Amino acid sequence: MNSVHVDLGDRSYEILVEPALLAQAGHRILAAGLEGRAAIITDTNVAPHYLKKVEASLADAGYQTSSHLAEAGEGSKSMPEVERLSRSLIQAGHDRSSFVVALGGGVVGDLAGFVAAIFYRGIPFVQIPTTIVSQVDSAVGGKTGVNTPDGKNLIGAFHQPRLVLTDPETLLTLPGREFREGFAEVIKHAAIRDFEMLADLEALDPIDQNVPAELIARNVAIKARVVEEDEKETSGTRALLNFGHTIGHGIEASVPYGTLLHGEAISLGIRAALALSEAHSGLRKEESVRILNLLRHFQLPLQLPADIPSALVLEKMSRDKKFAHGKRTFVLLDRLGNGVTCDTIPTEAILPIIESLRHS
Repeated sequence: MNSVHVDLGDRSYEILVEPALLAQAGHRILAAGLEGRAAIITDTNVAPHYLKKVEASLADAGYQTSSHLAEAGEGSKSMPEVERLSRSLIQAGHDRSSFVVALGGGVVGDLAGFVAAIFYRGIPFVQIPTTIVSQVDSAVGGKTGVNTPDGKNLIGAFHQPRLVLTDPETLLTLPGREFREGFAEVIKHAAIRDFEMLADLEALDPIDQNVPAELIARNVAIKARVVEEDEKETSGTRALLNFGHTIGHGIEASVPYGTLLHGEAISLGIRAALALSEAHSGLRKEESVRILNLLRHFQLPLQLPADIPSALVLEKMSRDKKFAHGKRTFVLLDRLGNGVTCDTIPTEAILPIIESLRHS
């Protein structure tokens, strides 16, 4: 069993990574000390594959459950959906003694986690992530929330899970595009904290969806250590996890949600961050090329579509959480494996970088 401990005092928890872990979910949750009824929140893509297995596992451990489905896709990360799900939990008889199980990818984890954070002023929840993005990144760290038309994740709360159960076998049912987009986050982790992981990623077959549990656990450990250092983004350390996200979120918010998958937008954001790193923090060109080639290896986009106006991307960036006190904080690299924050990049330097993404 690959296990990563997240040390946050009385909010500490374990992240377990093991094939076939879904069948053990109920007893693992029981061992973590959760009591009461379980509200499983999942989506219309994940439910046909895994809902019955999780329901059966929870029942085998003695839990009573109800299941609540959201429509698959980024559009479900909204306040109306939070209200709808919360009311469905009330109607199913859940109260402050219940807990939530988030079964799905990043959208489900963020949405279900936020419901758990506010339902009866906060109840426990368990993450069971089923995509690369959620397994290596969004299921860990306690960030929950929803989008608005103005930007991603602008309404939310910090609410740490009580347990994270990661079964790499869930990746086998993902469509290829959804599988590969998650590697933008894996590449991000290697770029900011684990230079040696780059060689491991270069050796992977991007078509083979059998991802080693050890690689997932290695990524999770990076995220866990950063979260331990800076749980609520007060010291600046956690901002390093935003490498590629400053411009990437602006791009993602400039088109209808779901037009670009999260990892695809972040791939474009990473390309922009690499260009800024060369110009402002001394990253060598050959180091940038190595990261760009790795993004290509996983068939991630590196060219901004012509129908996304650069001015709109800039406008959406100004509403992002990483824009505060009149300054944009970028995460750059001064060398591979070492991320640094920078809030001194002039505004006039940003538009040309976005424009540069239009050229191969």
